[in-house]
Amino acid sequence: MAEDNHFFRPVRDFCRQQVVTCEADDALLEVVRTMRDRSISSVVVVREGMPEGIFTDRDLRNKVVAEGRAPDGLRVADIMNAPLWTIGEDDVLYEALYRMSRRNIHRLAVVDEAGALAGIVTDTDILRLQAHSPHQLVLDIENAASLDDLRALHANIQERVLHLSATGIPVREIMKLIAGLNDRIQVRLIQILRADEFADLPDSFAFVVMGSEGRSEQTLSTDQDNAIIYDDALGPDEVARVEAFSRALIDALISIGVPPCPGGIMAKNADWRRSLGDWRSELNLWLATPTPENVMTGSMFMDLRTLYGDPAFELALKRHIYAYTRDNPVFLMRMAQNMTRFATPIGWFGRLKVEKDGEHRGQVDIKKAGIFAITDGIKSLALEAGRLDGSTHDRIEMLAAEGVLGERQAADLQASFDFLVLMRLRGQVEALRQGRTPDNYIAVETLNAMEQGELKLALDGVAQFQEFIRKHFRLHLLGN
Repeated sequence: MAEDNHFFRPVRDFCRQQVVTCEADDALLEVVRTMRDRSISSVVVVREGMPEGIFTDRDLRNKVVAEGRAPDGLRVADIMNAPLWTIGEDDVLYEALYRMSRRNIHRLAVVDEAGALAGIVTDTDILRLQAHSPHQLVLDIENAASLDDLRALHANIQERVLHLSATGIPVREIMKLIAGLNDRIQVRLIQILRADEFADLPDSFAFVVMGSEGRSEQTLSTDQDNAIIYDDALGPDEVARVEAFSRALIDALISIGVPPCPGGIMAKNADWRRSLGDWRSELNLWLATPTPENVMTGSMFMDLRTLYGDPAFELALKRHIYAYTRDNPVFLMRMAQNMTRFATPIGWFGRLKVEKDGEHRGQVDIKKAGIFAITDGIKSLALEAGRLDGSTHDRIEMLAAEGVLGERQAADLQASFDFLVLMRLRGQVEALRQGRTPDNYIAVETLNAMEQGELKLALDGVAQFQEFIRKHFRLHLLGN
């Protein structure tokens, strides 16, 4: 258990801080001699202490020796790789692993808050930590050869989360872990499908995820919310192949254990598989007609994140949304109003209001109680700012930096959000251990006095945020 915690400690605790560096204008032969003398395979290229590239022994083999180039007269700048991928020294080790896996690279430069070089971390460093780690799970996903392999690995994610939930690892890191592993499984599934059945699939499309998955905020009870966007220029035969692929993909996701969306928000359905132009038209319909259904659907769509394919489609649709809502703010106001529709379950004398009967008697729906209000309230502010990327935490930090939220307000919202999500995750873990399907309910009687106090404090913060949103967007002007 302690070994698992390594992956959620800061990179600075594991990176090598004594890094050999050079400058781009240095003579190549001199740098190669330094590498030989120190028995190292790479040198970080810096400019005034800031990393700008990297030179490796592989570069020497592939770009000089293999091409028959004379090294005399060459500078490091002639063959180095730039830019150099970096990670902050306060980021957790699992994030370093995820970035290396995602970009198919073997090392990251570690930088401080000012962007100056502070060290380097490699995949070999991470491999030394533990064989039964999130890193090993990522490697297993990358090497999966069939749907059966991915089915077993998907189940392994759930087992891993059950284990980590008892380690004291911050809930936001657990969410990031779940999202990262689920991303890798879906990408690997797409790669397998394309290799086996869809080698002729056109490249001009994007498979996007939305809702909590789009924000990388999944816990243990998350079904599919996805869509496909394809180029307007695709011909009928190409569109037919995209349709066939989308059906195969969603069926395969279900077969490996990813639950289908009860509302049908999946790329296999025609409403969620459109050309870029058709998506613009659909967005115009939602934005121009802010009915409760269109507001809910549009809000969920605005969390879209490209999981596979060309990210230009996502960027184009987000620009379209920003432009429309800037000139026509009614949808934005209705979206903000939507986050106020669930009153926090605090009754007289600060008592928690629970379900009075039914299967959830004595329980609170923690999503309706507060998580939804925070995610959608922050999303409304982020849409107003034209900055919909990232998680709820990312958006809160952006809004604080822009002065939309005060520093204390932002910190309180993050703390409330983390606590509410932690309570939901704990409830879901307990449901699985009891053989029940995980949901968003928590049993108040299972919380100790301190936890109940923290829950009330978090819900008070949600109520204050709802009032802030009402005033910020002047929701009284909307009437009903």
